[in-house]
Amino acid sequence: MSTQTTFDVIDNVTASLGIAEVAQLSGLSQDTLRWYEREGLLPAVRRGTDRRRRYTQRDAALVAMLAKLRASGMPTDDMREFSRLVSGGAATHGRRLALLERHRDRIRQRQAELESHMASLEEKVAHYRHLIGAGLDCDGQPVPASVASLQSLSSTAGAQR
Repeated sequence: MSTQTTFDVIDNVTASLGIAEVAQLSGLSQDTLRWYEREGLLPAVRRGTDRRRRYTQRDAALVAMLAKLRASGMPTDDMREFSRLVSGGAATHGRRLALLERHRDRIRQRQAELESHMASLEEKVAHYRHLIGAGLDCDGQPVPASVASLQSLSSTAGAQR
């Protein structure tokens, strides 16, 4: 997956982007970009003669990738290591790959856990839909009409889907 296409509006690697532009392109706030820098998630961002941060296209692409890694649950220490490895050039490709593969495995494990939780949830939803539809209590006994009217599916947000 390449983040390069997100930044095609920039013509060369040395083009200079301000923090507001990088924030807009990445979907992160300016405060978050500053936090990334303070936490060592980004290499030192160059400053212009006006002392304002100036990002290259590569910096912006790295920010976009780091944002995706963070959104996917990558630990901050791993993000920091990834960024450090990127700064190391092509000699670090293998270590970057290993780091990303470990994270991919964590995501797959989490997906499997979520699928299991979803299956349990769907089973419980089906159970309650059956009870309500059949007018039954949890012990399988019929509920009085006054309780049945309180069980109405229309009173739940999920029933409108």
